[in-house]
Amino acid sequence: MSNSRRKFLTSVSMLAAGTAMPISYFGLSHKNKLKVALVGTGIRGITFWGKRLVDNYSDILEFVGLSDHNPGRLAHGKNYIGASCPTFEDFDEMLRKTSPELVIVTTKDSNHHEFIIKALDHGCDVLTEKPMTTDEEKCQAVLDAERRSGKNLIVGFNYRWSPYSTKIKELLSQNAIGKLTSVDFHWYLNTYHGASYFRRWHGQMASSGSLWVHKSTHHFDLLNWWINSEPSEVFAYGDLEFYGKNGPFRGENCRNCAHTENCKFYWDITKNEFLSSLYTDHEQHDGYIRDNCLFREEIDIYDKMSAQVKYQNNVQLNYSLTTYSPYEGWRAAFNGTEGRIEAWLDIPYYENLKVDQEELHRREMDQSGQEEIDSEPIIVHKVWNEFETVNVPMEKSGHGGGDKRLHDKIFKNPEDPDPYGRMAGSRDGAMSILIGIAARKSIQEGKPIKIASLTDLKPREVR
Repeated sequence: MSNSRRKFLTSVSMLAAGTAMPISYFGLSHKNKLKVALVGTGIRGITFWGKRLVDNYSDILEFVGLSDHNPGRLAHGKNYIGASCPTFEDFDEMLRKTSPELVIVTTKDSNHHEFIIKALDHGCDVLTEKPMTTDEEKCQAVLDAERRSGKNLIVGFNYRWSPYSTKIKELLSQNAIGKLTSVDFHWYLNTYHGASYFRRWHGQMASSGSLWVHKSTHHFDLLNWWINSEPSEVFAYGDLEFYGKNGPFRGENCRNCAHTENCKFYWDITKNEFLSSLYTDHEQHDGYIRDNCLFREEIDIYDKMSAQVKYQNNVQLNYSLTTYSPYEGWRAAFNGTEGRIEAWLDIPYYENLKVDQEELHRREMDQSGQEEIDSEPIIVHKVWNEFETVNVPMEKSGHGGGDKRLHDKIFKNPEDPDPYGRMAGSRDGAMSILIGIAARKSIQEGKPIKIASLTDLKPREVR
């Protein structure tokens, strides 16, 4: 193995462990590019973990294989990414024939664990899209595989890397409000983005583990990181009362529906060239329908959710997620012994936003790199004192600027110090999904759920 290759693989190990690396550990040459394989050529795979890597990091990495069970989407994905590697419907065959050093997993949530475990056991490091997996048994299997393989698993939590999220972490780390005691966090999905989850496989518990796992894992990871502790107990409520069986009518899908003139949620996927070429042109291969009816009977996830979470350091979290809000955004408040921090993004009444909600989501997901720099406020209010407004420069695109910063850290500058500890390994991935899994079980069983009862991980007070 070349010295430069050894340096890179050592850096991946340190990234997964959250360890600071000396600058000498990183040094790729053009002759020794990182060999990357991707499984799952859906929208997240071919954009964020595909084309963006080819466009920005081709000098230090190369795709040696792409895999998907849908041959049409696989061929389309290869062309979109701009890769020159072979494609495989059989993941095991790809591992054998291409010998990747890093496998990126962007498949359906419920089978993340299958590909993570196979790749680790094959001797590959793995980078998985969130959530790490969908239930406690699969979570334990992933943890066991990482331990026995001696390889490393990184979870792609991009929200940690946005400047706004980082500033909150900085303020809390500086004890700007004294000892943190409680947190209120509320996320609002709009009737464009929120509804989209119920059109897709995400609307079924068996595929996504519910939005407690698929969506809220983002939020729980942020909260675990901000609070600087791990969850110990969860109690939750949730119900399905807007989508699914609650709809006034239903059809086969939006393209084949008798109610298009009456349904406010009617969405013509054929007008979106990108989604049509990726999904509808290839649905005959696997039957995956991207524009399913929001009111189909088989939807069984929750569309309103709230939870209370107790942390090892005695911080209490009040959390909620709403999936049919008129707008998309979030609010958070951090209460401490010496004051309070209030933070929010994309609340239209606070910012006089005039942007269409569909356009707002498009900007957030944009990977073009043409960011518009803006600033967003954070309020720091000390007890017995006037409040202070901290303005944070940030971008709207690429998840608030988090996407490019995460990629740069993993592939370009792993040796750069990170005083905020933003890299996430398997423990971080587990602790985020275990809150959602515990919330789901709490609803089903009507009682609080101890995190320590789910896997062999024992929550820590401070990470």
